[in-house]
Amino acid sequence: MGASRGGRKFGNTLLRELRSRGLAVTPVHPHAGELEGLPCASSLAALTEPVEALVLCVPPAQVPGLLREALAAGIPRVWLQQGSESPEAAALGRELGLELVAGQCLLLHLEPVRGLHALHRWFWRRLGQGRTARCDPPA
Repeated sequence: MGASRGGRKFGNTLLRELRSRGLAVTPVHPHAGELEGLPCASSLAALTEPVEALVLCVPPAQVPGLLREALAAGIPRVWLQQGSESPEAAALGRELGLELVAGQCLLLHLEPVRGLHALHRWFWRRLGQGRTARCDPPA
């Protein structure tokens, strides 16, 4: 969630990158019928196939409601892209029993890491950070 109809948001970049790696993705957008050539679900509840994980690239104020929707839709894992995370969201994710990754850029972890993100990951690893995405297991 977080891709736009205009195609210029970072959520669109994430959608393209996930798709380019052969991952099955369904964009979710309340007003778009399709994004990046893929049909959209209008909400998490409208998803017709089981979903293993949700990537959120939305403003932090939207995250609590989306975490609750993810739980209701049976989505066990949520990645909060940088800029979407907050201490409140992390606490709520744990409270809801979701596996939550926050504070990491998804593009540093998608294999193969490409372009500038490969260099960025190399620096992060040299600094002792970003070895793996931190996942908060359910409490």
